[in-house]
Amino acid sequence: MALKTSVIGFPRIGKNRELKFAGEKFFKGEIKSEELEKTAAEIRAYGWKKQAEAGISFIPSNDFSFYDNMLDTAFLFGAIPSRYKALSLSPLETYFAVSHGYQGRAGDVKALPMKKWFNTNYHYIVPELSDDTKIELSAQNKPLSEYKEAKSLGIQTVPSVIGAYTFLSLATYTGTKKAEDFSEDAVNALAALAKSLYDAGAEWISFAEAALVLDVSDSQKLLFTSIYKKLLAKIHEQTKIKVALQTYFGDVRDVYKEICSLGFDAIGLDFVEGKKTLELVQSGFPENTLILAGLVNGKNIWRTNYENKIKILEELKKHVPEENIVISSSCSLLHVPYTTQSEEKLNCDIKKHFAFAEEKLAELHDFAVGDTKAFAENKKLFAIERVFKTPGVQKALSELKEQDFVRKPDFEEREKIQHETFRLPLFPTTTIGSFPQTKEVRANRAAYKKGTITKEQYVAFNHKKIAECIALQEKLGLDVLVHGEFERNDMVEYFGSQLYGYIFTQNAWVQSYGTRCVKPPIIWGDVSRRESMTVEWSVFAQKQTKKIVKGMLTGPVTILNWSFPREDISLKEQAQQIALAIREEVLDLEKNGIKIIQIDEAALREKLPLRRSDWHTEYLDWAIPAFRLVHAKVKPETQIHTHMCYSEFNDIIRDIDAMDADVITFEASRGDLKILDALKEANFRTEVGPGVYDIHSARVPSVEEIRTALEKMLEKVQKEKLWVNPDCGLKTRGDEETEKSLANLVEAAKQLR
Repeated sequence: MALKTSVIGFPRIGKNRELKFAGEKFFKGEIKSEELEKTAAEIRAYGWKKQAEAGISFIPSNDFSFYDNMLDTAFLFGAIPSRYKALSLSPLETYFAVSHGYQGRAGDVKALPMKKWFNTNYHYIVPELSDDTKIELSAQNKPLSEYKEAKSLGIQTVPSVIGAYTFLSLATYTGTKKAEDFSEDAVNALAALAKSLYDAGAEWISFAEAALVLDVSDSQKLLFTSIYKKLLAKIHEQTKIKVALQTYFGDVRDVYKEICSLGFDAIGLDFVEGKKTLELVQSGFPENTLILAGLVNGKNIWRTNYENKIKILEELKKHVPEENIVISSSCSLLHVPYTTQSEEKLNCDIKKHFAFAEEKLAELHDFAVGDTKAFAENKKLFAIERVFKTPGVQKALSELKEQDFVRKPDFEEREKIQHETFRLPLFPTTTIGSFPQTKEVRANRAAYKKGTITKEQYVAFNHKKIAECIALQEKLGLDVLVHGEFERNDMVEYFGSQLYGYIFTQNAWVQSYGTRCVKPPIIWGDVSRRESMTVEWSVFAQKQTKKIVKGMLTGPVTILNWSFPREDISLKEQAQQIALAIREEVLDLEKNGIKIIQIDEAALREKLPLRRSDWHTEYLDWAIPAFRLVHAKVKPETQIHTHMCYSEFNDIIRDIDAMDADVITFEASRGDLKILDALKEANFRTEVGPGVYDIHSARVPSVEEIRTALEKMLEKVQKEKLWVNPDCGLKTRGDEETEKSLANLVEAAKQLR
């Protein structure tokens, strides 16, 4: 008999990034909301139809979003802070004001904070709940409208919504009320949602509770069970709709018994990242309940090893009746690209090892029908050696010693040497690296890539832009300059393209947040440096000024975390390979007179295990040394900077200090500078530059706003250790707003001096 199949979510940026381009046009006022809505409807229809064609039994709806599903849930609950409502904008304009700020005729507001979504490269908007927030089902019922939209196409879907426990657990609270105080209203709102869906013909509703894979305390367990006892009772009183609980990104060991006892009609469990999931099922599974078995990896792009999954499936059948087993993706497929069919330039012998979203639908179908021919072909595929060892890289790894990870002299002595060497003013000003990537900059890069201009023309254009960028920074009065990164399309792809061991795609885009899309490179073999990657640009920039220009690199952990990694060797080994390659570049920059080198680790926290007990043994014990390996050989007077963005750092602040950088800059403005308390409590020794304004908002911060932020920082940070900088790179901003914002930043620092 054929097994049923399920998908947790489908990519929603558009096969050719249609949502990105339409969204950006809408922000600029170039198209009306109707055109944006039309594009969105076409993207949704494409996804539903692809899943229907693949024979997926449980197709999700409401997995689409203009920006983020957590933000969608806040709007579904009417949980919109009053400052955004006061703008009196249209619903869609209000939605975007919350997600990336607003500055215009109706007022001036910052966006809500943005954080990493569990252990992915996706970001979510953090809901804000105040004591006067009233949670209730909004008249703008997005799950209902999208369910009806799919139904009109002849496709029955399972409306999916982020569950109350996860929503309330990830929200921030500005008053005295906490999650428990909002749970009753959230239950009522979700029960009303289920009723509206049932009345429209929905047979299922799915509540996504990813927060259950985190460490769950007794009080959190009580909150979860309280929510669902009440919610399931209310739903069953009013409807006959079936209820699924969906989890992903790990196992639910802390609440498995409670989940099994609550009476869900289906339970979604992750068998890819859930280390204990199979063991939990072996301990018992509720009768007459579907298990949505996440066997197909929703986060990586390699083909599924059918033989391994069949073993799990056979074991599952010993504990769950076959008719109750549903083969599923391990998480939403929004974390992988659309299809390998868009990759016309990839060698077929390489491409056949990959499965993007649409290929994963085919894999689910193979399992559903028990396709013996597909299983045989898959076995042959995995018998092929996909990647190859490089003797030089293996030798370098084997020769690493403890001293290769330790920089001398210690931090305090280096700090004195560097202060005497650079003689920078108090509150030195700088930026994170990139400057606006205009149409002309992108066109120059594209033309060179296509071969329509010569290398000399490409370099001449970039030299002109670098010279202009340096001149602008000198005019503005910045203290430590950057070259602008006009040669770079992406902070990982740029380096990956110059390293052995990487391969690249044409259209394998995935959503990072909102309209921001990235095209992660793929680690195919052992990694090593071909030749210098940034020295030419940095040396040219330094010749344009007497001020210091930072060399700009991406760190090994971020390069790894923002790539699709190999599955045949450990992440630790891959990180060390990349670290050795970047170390060569660091030493090359130093040799060529670059005195400050920034090694960005924007994604350091991204792959931190979700359970605290695994933090060091499975990640930090190799991730922090990998960064130290990159810079341990530089001279004391060479200053090492690093940058991190859009994550919660408070709980690993001592590990960040142990990276032994000289200066760290990080995102702070959207988080209301809460990280400052953690810095003070940890006696953080590294010099710091908490971001003074949000570069993801198209608003210009005033001098007063920046100075107020700096004064707040000085309550927790020694004045000799405080740097002044934006949250992140400026590549997505326009020239005019960038110049105005940086002018205000410099003026605020001068006033403070």
